[in-house]
Amino acid sequence: MVVRRRAFVIRNRYFVLFDLVLVALSAILAFAIRLEVPAVWTYLPVALSFMLMAIVVKIPVFHLFGLYSRYWRYASVPEMLRIVGATVLATSILTALVLGLFLPQGWFSGFPRSVLIIDWLLTLLFVGGIRFSVRFLGEFNIRRGNNGRRAAGQKPRRVIIVGAGDAGAMIAREMRNNPDIGLEPIGYVDDNRAKVGMRIRDLPVLGSRESIPKLVRSHKVDEVLIAIPTASGQAIREIKELCEATPVAFKTIPGMYELLDGGVQISQIREVQIEDLLRREPVDIKGDDASYLHGKAVLITGAGGSIGAELCRQVAYRQPRHLILLGHGENSIYRVYKELQRLFPGLKLTPAIADVRDKPRLRRIFRAHGPDLIFHAAAHKHVPLMESNTEEAITNNVAGTQNMIEVAEQSEVERFVMISTDKAVNPVNVMGASKRIAELLVQDAARRTGRNFVAVRFGNVLGSRGSVVPLFKEQIKAGGPVTVTHPDMERYFMTIPEAVYLVLQAAALGRGGELFVLDMGEPVKIVDLAHDLITLSGLEPGRDIEIKFTGVRPGEKLREYLFLEGEDYETTQHEKIFVSKAQPPLEGGRLHHAVQHLIRLAQDGAPKSEIWAAIRAIAPECQVPPTEPARQPARSVRGDLGQRVRLSSTP
Repeated sequence: MVVRRRAFVIRNRYFVLFDLVLVALSAILAFAIRLEVPAVWTYLPVALSFMLMAIVVKIPVFHLFGLYSRYWRYASVPEMLRIVGATVLATSILTALVLGLFLPQGWFSGFPRSVLIIDWLLTLLFVGGIRFSVRFLGEFNIRRGNNGRRAAGQKPRRVIIVGAGDAGAMIAREMRNNPDIGLEPIGYVDDNRAKVGMRIRDLPVLGSRESIPKLVRSHKVDEVLIAIPTASGQAIREIKELCEATPVAFKTIPGMYELLDGGVQISQIREVQIEDLLRREPVDIKGDDASYLHGKAVLITGAGGSIGAELCRQVAYRQPRHLILLGHGENSIYRVYKELQRLFPGLKLTPAIADVRDKPRLRRIFRAHGPDLIFHAAAHKHVPLMESNTEEAITNNVAGTQNMIEVAEQSEVERFVMISTDKAVNPVNVMGASKRIAELLVQDAARRTGRNFVAVRFGNVLGSRGSVVPLFKEQIKAGGPVTVTHPDMERYFMTIPEAVYLVLQAAALGRGGELFVLDMGEPVKIVDLAHDLITLSGLEPGRDIEIKFTGVRPGEKLREYLFLEGEDYETTQHEKIFVSKAQPPLEGGRLHHAVQHLIRLAQDGAPKSEIWAAIRAIAPECQVPPTEPARQPARSVRGDLGQRVRLSSTP
């Protein structure tokens, strides 16, 4: 038998009736407490006048403070502060009236002034008590429902929450408020020793993370939940290893860049993913500086891609006036469009199916919607595919960017932000070379027009289309092998939400012409990435899934870099964002003619050698692809805010 529960709810209209009775009772009781019994009868006419005046004053004040528009089942500190504020204001008005500030003198002559303080305390007790009793009865109802479940044989999964902070407390509350999900929190673990032994949301902090194996056994725990949005990848990796050694199931909540509003819900609990293991030390995101998006019409190209879709989500969160989703793939645009309709029902959305190489179509879209800001994320990004489709890389990445810039100039767009890549640094492949030329076009447009046109360069993002992570997952699902091109292959990685967040912050810093570079942390070996994905799938590398080395593909380097040789970099006020100060080799008319020549060669299907000669005429740092990938000296960036960034080379 299933025990069903009914939520304990009192309609707000009933609170008005309760308050009428309680306010009157407070006024009369205040006189009774202050005076001796015989004296109460002497003051009865004054007491009745004060009672009527209290009703006339307090009920409208309570309405003004929203005490009749709250759902008191979830009352907490903010609601308590509203009650205190309402009763203080009401008592202040009554005090002014009793002292004769607004009424004729003599109405309340001889009035015991301490009655006002007693009346305030009683009103606070009664009004607050009746409302918070709703929450208490609701909690009692939930506990009874939980007991009913257990009596019916529906045993919930016992959960330890890692992290006794705000996120952990919110998750614990949701688990208790929603017993239907079948999770029962039994306590927290936290590395803050001062919290151990304390109780949070009536749950004990049982120990530190090292206590997990012992607690799992002693408390018969079914699952460990990591509720630390700011946890680094190393911390999550250590917790994962403790859980695997026990063994016990483990899950997590999204990271801080996915929780920009600070809210945590049960529905967000998910399996630990590779993105969690590669999280870097968190950046303080409280100083979010993307207010320039509020109330603007924003157009995002490549809106159906991984980066473009996340740009749409984070821009939509910042309340633009209008969001235009431009992309060539109708299915991906439709998917993002429907998702945004569901998440942001009040936002004006326009899907625009278009190719960035079609300038007349772009002009019509700009005339119809008048965007104020552009995020240009549309590009061909797959290195080996572009090596065998050189013309497409040039016409899409170079000509498409040039079209977007020219139409944006004609439409007097305020800001233009192009998404670039670390493969634009000393490129040995046509994809990287095309993005380097696109960077130069954006910088040149900023110099010519004085407009706020910038480019943002960063490395690989985890889970993007065409990246190794989806490929590895498919190979693991098929039983292997997982194919890695070279044991020494390394790449910079960043989660998509973090990369997009930093792009929005970099755009806020732009004044025009900057080439921003995001701090990508330390490079990750691809073979280590494959190893982590296999273990996250509950398998063992070498025994269950083989890792196979297939050889370096055309256009690949063993390691990518974020900085050109000789480029001059400075820090910005954001510790994870740097800005290039290097001077481009070509600009103005010379750059325009050289780019047009390159585009014509690509459109005419010229030999690859001619295309590479045209590329090097624009950006001499571009290198003709070698037959074998050569190691390059590693270069790192260090520096504090406000100081020059020191570039160093190590063998």
